[in-house]
Amino acid sequence: MRALQESLTLSSLSNSTIASPSLSSGPSFYDWLFECHGFWHNVALIIPSLLFVLYLSFQARKSFSKLSHGRSYVIIAYYACLWLVSLLNLIWCCFQAWECTPGKELAWNVLSLLATSGMLFLEVSLVAFLFQGNHFSGLEALTRTFVVSGLIVGLDFLLKAIYLFGFGIPLFIDSNDHTHQMKWNLWVVHRLVLTAVYGFILFMYHSKWRERLPARPAFYNYIVIMFSMNALALFACALTGNGASFGFWLYGATIVCYHAFYLPLLYVTFLADFFQEEDLHLENVYYSEMKDAGFFDADWE
Repeated sequence: MRALQESLTLSSLSNSTIASPSLSSGPSFYDWLFECHGFWHNVALIIPSLLFVLYLSFQARKSFSKLSHGRSYVIIAYYACLWLVSLLNLIWCCFQAWECTPGKELAWNVLSLLATSGMLFLEVSLVAFLFQGNHFSGLEALTRTFVVSGLIVGLDFLLKAIYLFGFGIPLFIDSNDHTHQMKWNLWVVHRLVLTAVYGFILFMYHSKWRERLPARPAFYNYIVIMFSMNALALFACALTGNGASFGFWLYGATIVCYHAFYLPLLYVTFLADFFQEEDLHLENVYYSEMKDAGFFDADWE
C-alpha cells in the first residue's frame, strides 16, 4: 500500500513539472504587456517609437540619396545619430517589463543609461548648433561640436553610473519606490539645468541677441516645447520628492511623452526642412532647364 502511494506521488510531481513550463510561458507575455506600468503605458511608448522607426525605414532610400548629393557633414552625422538613438529607444520601450522583473535590474539600468544618454547627446548637440546660428558649416565645426557634446554627455553618463552602481540609487526604477529622497533630488538638479538652458535660449529669442540664433520658426517652437517639457518634469520631480502621488504620475507622463515624441520632434525641427529644401531645389533646377529649353515660350505669346 505504501509503495502504491509513493508511486502516485511521484507521478503527480512529474506531471506538475512537465506542465509548469507551459503555464509559465503564458503569464510571461501577460506580465510584459499588462503588469509593471500597465497596458496603456506600454502602448503609448511602443506604438509611436515603432511608427517613427518604420517611417525612417520607408524614407531611408530617398534620404540616403539626398544626403549623398547634399554633402552636408552636419546633416549626415545627425541623421546617423538619429537612426542609432531611435533603434536604442525602441528597444528601451519594448523592454519595460525589465524594470519590474527580479534579476533584470542591471540589464534595465544599463539599457536606460544608454538610451537616455543617446537622447541627451542629440539634445546637447542640437543646442550647440542653435548657438552657432547660421555660421555652422564644415567638418571642423562639426567635430568641435560633437566633441563638446560628447564631453558633456560623457560627464552626465559617468555621474549617473556612479549613482547607480556605486551608491545604489535606483535612478531608472520607478515602479517600487517613488519616495527615494536622494534620487529625486538628483533628478531635480538634472531637470533644473536643462530648464535653465532652454529658458536662456528662449530669453535670447526675445532680446537683442536673437540675431545670433537661426531665424526659422521651427527652432523657436522646438525651444518652447522643450522648455515647457523640462519645466513640467522639474515640477513633477519636486512634488514626487515631497511624497505627492500626483507628482509621480506627472513625472511618468513626461517620461512617456519624451521617449515617444522627442525624436519625431527633433526630425521635424532639424532634418525635415533639409530634405524638403532639397526637393524644392530639384524642382527649381528642372524648371530652369525647361525654361532654357523653351518649353514655356508659348505661355508668353
